[in-house]
Amino acid sequence: MPASLADEQNHFPGLSRIGALLADPGRAAMLWALMDGSARPAGELTMIAGLSPSAASAHLARLTDGGLLALEVRGRHRYFRIASPDIAASIEALANVAQVSAQQRPVPRPVRTVPLDMRYARTCYDHMAGELSVRVFERLVQSRLLTLDGTSLEATDEGAARFADWGIDMSAQKTRRRRFACTCPDWSERRPHLGGALGAALLDSWSAHGWVERTERPRMLRITPAGHRHFDTFLAA
Repeated sequence: MPASLADEQNHFPGLSRIGALLADPGRAAMLWALMDGSARPAGELTMIAGLSPSAASAHLARLTDGGLLALEVRGRHRYFRIASPDIAASIEALANVAQVSAQQRPVPRPVRTVPLDMRYARTCYDHMAGELSVRVFERLVQSRLLTLDGTSLEATDEGAARFADWGIDMSAQKTRRRRFACTCPDWSERRPHLGGALGAALLDSWSAHGWVERTERPRMLRITPAGHRHFDTFLAA
């Protein structure tokens, strides 16, 4: 075995395998369609990717065997979803890298803009992303409600009290089988927003309070009038 290949297997196990799974446009389209946190049937993903049923079935099998998708069987129907929040965060981060790389290319290309409503508030798997989410995250750190160490985060005592006011059980979030809190690259703002169990809990809390609503458009979030008042007050504090 060539030394370079041996080194790759020793130091980056599975990296080339994951890269190969993401390299196909059809598989990438199906993964991106599931980034709203939904579980979709194989037929719908087939249409989204523009593939034949047999080709789509093969691609879905590869993504499932590779650990990127999880399969749910409901009667005679098969539904697929992103396997875990960490996988979703990785896909979001790669989308951010792809956008930055495209902007650095010296070749001309058509101008593409992010729709304003998607840029302002959207889901990133099970937590909130976009301009508002980035600003809230920055305020949480600036106000010392969260402390940042690299990409990992921890709540201060004051932060735990604030999150409790929002109805979040911090002890329960820390026992979940995922990272408690972490930064997640935001592909439209180029700055991080809050991910992990705490990010998901915040979106659930804000939705329960009636500050944030899901819309019929995948990944799109609507900030209610009460939500605008709440976030304006929090950001100005």
